[in-house]
Amino acid sequence: MRRGDMAARLRRDGGWWALLLPAFLLLSVFYITPILQVLAISFTEPEPGLGNYQRIATNLSVQRVIWTTLRICTITTALALMLGYGLAYAITLASEQARRWWLLCVLVPLWISVLVRAFAWVTLLRRQGLINQTLQGAGIIAEPLQLVWNEFGIIVGMVHYMVPYAVLPMLAAMREIEPRLLAAARGLGASRGQVFRQVFFPLSAPGLVAAGVLVFIFSLGFYITPAILGGGRTLMVAEWISLQILDLIRWGLGTMMATLLVVTILVTLAVFSRVVNMRRLFGGA
Repeated sequence: MRRGDMAARLRRDGGWWALLLPAFLLLSVFYITPILQVLAISFTEPEPGLGNYQRIATNLSVQRVIWTTLRICTITTALALMLGYGLAYAITLASEQARRWWLLCVLVPLWISVLVRAFAWVTLLRRQGLINQTLQGAGIIAEPLQLVWNEFGIIVGMVHYMVPYAVLPMLAAMREIEPRLLAAARGLGASRGQVFRQVFFPLSAPGLVAAGVLVFIFSLGFYITPAILGGGRTLMVAEWISLQILDLIRWGLGTMMATLLVVTILVTLAVFSRVVNMRRLFGGA
């Protein structure tokens, strides 16, 4: 390569770096630095060492919070994927006009405050709420059911919030399936069920995996919905961290759990990125 060409290339690359530098500095100052500080506090408060992390294996309260969070997130992810897959499938097969209305119905919940939605579910699920009154009026139950301020209420609220996040990645994967493949399978004598099981579902599976990762990661950090619908009786990780830091002033325990949460998210992304092309499904090049 000639010296002039090399100098021009360096100037061109230097221009790109100059454009990226402000964003990199902003990310470092407002994101990476606080995370490093949280990591440092988890090893130094109340005294230097691994004492906070040893509680993962020895403290029943810590273990209970972790397992409760994983259980609720797993159930939420499974339910959101089942509901989301059905919605994405219906949207894919719908006409263009119907597809717009379907998408509007899916996206509308995202425009409503999570706080408003949580209180709406409390109104519906409480002992004097619409659901219990309807069931009692129909003679199905004699006493009101405990539908809120427990794990059931948390899961209902979280599934409602996460279904749109499950629909969108799966819809993107389904829209890429060539309709002629389905028509060819039907032309070769396959039934509708066989076309779905042997052609459509395998081709849409990467979108299902991507949606599962997205929903599970988002669910791990839920705070407002579990705090309101759980009523303080069922603690998930985010609420437990807030309790430790703001109420009990146990910075070491709180930052330890926060670090564990970040590591869990990073490991989940690293594992599933080897299964599917996350960048492609989530809009990358």
